[in-house]
Amino acid sequence: MCRLFGLSAAPHRVKAEFWLLEAPDSLSQQSHRNPDGTGIGFFDADGRTVLDKEPLPAFEDAAFAREAKRETSAIFISHIRHATTGTRSVQNCHPFAMDGRIFAHNGAFDGLPELEAQLGDVRSLVLGETDSERYFALITRKIRERDGHVKAGLVAAASWIAEHLPVCSLNCLIATRSELWALRYPETDPLYMLEREPGGRHRRKELHYVSSRSRIRSSDLAEKPSVVFASEPLDDHPDWRAVRSGELIHVAPDLTVRSSIELTKPPAKPWMVQRNPTG
Repeated sequence: MCRLFGLSAAPHRVKAEFWLLEAPDSLSQQSHRNPDGTGIGFFDADGRTVLDKEPLPAFEDAAFAREAKRETSAIFISHIRHATTGTRSVQNCHPFAMDGRIFAHNGAFDGLPELEAQLGDVRSLVLGETDSERYFALITRKIRERDGHVKAGLVAAASWIAEHLPVCSLNCLIATRSELWALRYPETDPLYMLEREPGGRHRRKELHYVSSRSRIRSSDLAEKPSVVFASEPLDDHPDWRAVRSGELIHVAPDLTVRSSIELTKPPAKPWMVQRNPTG
């Protein structure tokens, strides 16, 4: 299974370090579990999208695995890929950027020809082969049709896919320079959320998460609050909660969190993908 991570410290820009393929077990073992690429998306000081993506796993690029990616942004999205569609390439690595937004997806669905027929002019924005990038393109089209309303566009796109295509999971994160959205649908793949006070559970502690696939650290979050999304709880904080199936969460520019159930029906064509048994 792919791994998602999203962080908002808005309105504050914070420094963060990402070791996307480092974990307590060996780099070689874990990168064989998620061998198809890693990436970070964030916004520079001028609000422009920045993507740092690499299609090589740790066992093929030890230098990349060792290096920390040190960046500053109010919002970050990172992703470790286990491919279901598309070859191993930079174009197929997450996150993706369109219309000044950043997107990553954990899951899979089928029926790409039917989806492409819905894309219209935004088809030209798709550079790779994945279902995920086409999902983002449909969201982008729906947002444009709704005068830039991200929530309405995301719900419309996810609802169309759920109604018309074989669906395993549509879990995703979308970010602008000051806002973050998270969707879990359906219950196939987990997604967790934490509203983290400054310093976390023990106060005045930096954020330092070590998951089964990555490590993320930010000393700035010893003094600033944040909202975190991840495919698994990343520490022992008691306030981690599972995002519900169909739930869409919006993190505003002042870290206000709003949540609503937007997709109430199960997929019309449930689809099970063969999973890597160790990841």
